[in-house]
Amino acid sequence: MSVALPARAKLNLDLEVLGRRPDGFHDVRTTLQAIDLHDLITLAPADRTSLTTTGLALGDAKSNSVLKALTALEQATERQLPTRIHLHKRIPPGSGMGGASSDAATTLRALTALHHVTADLAAIASALGADIPFFLTGGTAIAEQRGDHLTPIPTQRQWFAIAWPRVELPTPDVYGAWDAMKNPPKSEPNELTEAAMSIEPRLREFANALNSHQSGWQMTGSGSAFFKRCDTEQAAIETAADLSGMKCWTATAQAVGGWA
Repeated sequence: MSVALPARAKLNLDLEVLGRRPDGFHDVRTTLQAIDLHDLITLAPADRTSLTTTGLALGDAKSNSVLKALTALEQATERQLPTRIHLHKRIPPGSGMGGASSDAATTLRALTALHHVTADLAAIASALGADIPFFLTGGTAIAEQRGDHLTPIPTQRQWFAIAWPRVELPTPDVYGAWDAMKNPPKSEPNELTEAAMSIEPRLREFANALNSHQSGWQMTGSGSAFFKRCDTEQAAIETAADLSGMKCWTATAQAVGGWA
């Protein structure tokens, strides 16, 4: 028996940073939108746990969020859950689209089905990372506090063109840059945009190049991917195709509703 589940990406349709918390995290208010771009995770019972990957290159497999999720579930259930796991990576790492968080949440869901165990997945997900609880259910939600307090809202039918400059941005570094700003700008749909650009000048060049083709591009999460809302699938395809000369990674995606 094996279980295969898509680990879908997200976009931050807006993002307001409210301030730094005493625990070092930040209070935010953001609209999260799940999209159909996804990694694929396949799991099967095994004598011992292993992880293999294909697709986009990743860093050290031993620190992968998939293995962290498995360890957390083993601790919560007080059971060993040896599993053979394969991750096919399609969501760019360090792009602000939540790939690692989605992989972790999807692994938790798949493991409970594969090994017939029950646990408080929401609590485990929140302990693993602020974005991870959203990926247990997907759809569209207003995320507040650390980003793990979710209020689901209706999903609107919409398409997106997505562009990634092949630059990975560590989330803590971007928030650190936001903290260092005396007067963080409030005009952007995503208030982390200027902080991200301050630590990665190539990102500002990339944003300028995008908007020289068409206006309306905005950054998702802590970067470094950008997206543009489109009325139709064809418009999204044409918008992405218009970037062919920039030699960046591009994709098109549509909003998807909740899955649990």
